[in-house]
Amino acid sequence: MAIALDVALAHLTSRKRQTLVSLTGVVLGVAFFLAVSGLMRGSEADFLKRLVDNSPHITVYDEMRHGRVQPAALRWPDGAVSVHNVRPPRETRGIRGWSQRLAVIEALPGVRAAPVLADAAVLTFAGRQQGVTLSGVVPEKMKHVTTIEEKMLEGSLEALAADPNGVVVGRGLVDKFSLRLGSTLIVLAADGTSRSLRVVGIFRTGNATYDEAQAFVLLKRAQSLLGRENRVNRLVIQVADPYAAQSVAQTIEAATGYKSVSWIEASEDLLSLLLVRNIIMYSVVSAILVVAAFGIYNTISTIVMEKTRDIAIMKSMGFHARDLRRIFLLEGLIVGLIGSALGELLGLSLMRLLEQIEIRPPGVTEVVHLPMFWGAEQYALAAAFAMLSCLAASYLPARRAGRVNPVDILRGAA
Repeated sequence: MAIALDVALAHLTSRKRQTLVSLTGVVLGVAFFLAVSGLMRGSEADFLKRLVDNSPHITVYDEMRHGRVQPAALRWPDGAVSVHNVRPPRETRGIRGWSQRLAVIEALPGVRAAPVLADAAVLTFAGRQQGVTLSGVVPEKMKHVTTIEEKMLEGSLEALAADPNGVVVGRGLVDKFSLRLGSTLIVLAADGTSRSLRVVGIFRTGNATYDEAQAFVLLKRAQSLLGRENRVNRLVIQVADPYAAQSVAQTIEAATGYKSVSWIEASEDLLSLLLVRNIIMYSVVSAILVVAAFGIYNTISTIVMEKTRDIAIMKSMGFHARDLRRIFLLEGLIVGLIGSALGELLGLSLMRLLEQIEIRPPGVTEVVHLPMFWGAEQYALAAAFAMLSCLAASYLPARRAGRVNPVDILRGAA
């Protein structure tokens, strides 16, 4: 192996310009692979964070995924008489025994849950009206399953527990109604019930629709105002691993009987779009390394052609075909190792530079930085693909060198 390594290094240093060009191709390929993949995966992670963390991982609704089968149909599935148009008794909608079901869900490992009663209402202030989704929450539980506490500009979600008649509203509604902390609103429920509420918190998520059409009150106040005592109509859940939400949702639905929808199920079209985007991204950055591999192939092929007589002499001295193949594969391996190391250093510099870029989109007041992914797996992937490309590029010349017939060469045959 020591002799093979010495010969490989001698071959590469004998053609410095071609070796440098091949090495530069690998370095740039690895660097751009890291920069582009880090940028794309960073944007994906940022998108999923906004999509996932700003909303529950799982939502349990007060409805069944499939309609209930009538008791008569269960008792007599092949009965001679069927009854149609039977109206079920009218009842107040909500999750029955929600506190017991909430306890079952919270007993699952890595799961946090909170009860919510959400319904449409109208907020009135100084003659202006705005339809909103009024959500009754338990502040202590709600702050662990949403990021709304992080989005607070003034006040806090906890202020609802101190003031039963408090309400937390979005910045969009505050601007529309010219509100401030301590302002008094009138909330009007669907059945005509009204109550005065005091603004105890103001949040801003950056989603204009949400900031203008969402309000939070204490759960007991919402139950009283909406006429749904001791009821909630959804359970919002966060799990430790967001990508396990689908399987956890199935477990929860089987345990509670109520429809449980994970963010994966609700955003299936967006996830498919991200998958296609990743395939395109890796195809483009991999093409750079493939192009670099052709430079290595050209360099080693030229060496094989120029060193044909030397190869024949080595064979006549006792070198086997596998020994010669090893020499030229080592040349590709050396270029790949050095190119990967230098390429990752250059890639890190590019990533750091891109991360410092500030963008101010039109109409947005906040400065946005390019999101960057720093996971170790992408460095390993870039190095592995570079090494694979270099070895693949050196295999054909190495194979050709192993097939050289020393008798024909030493006799001067073409």
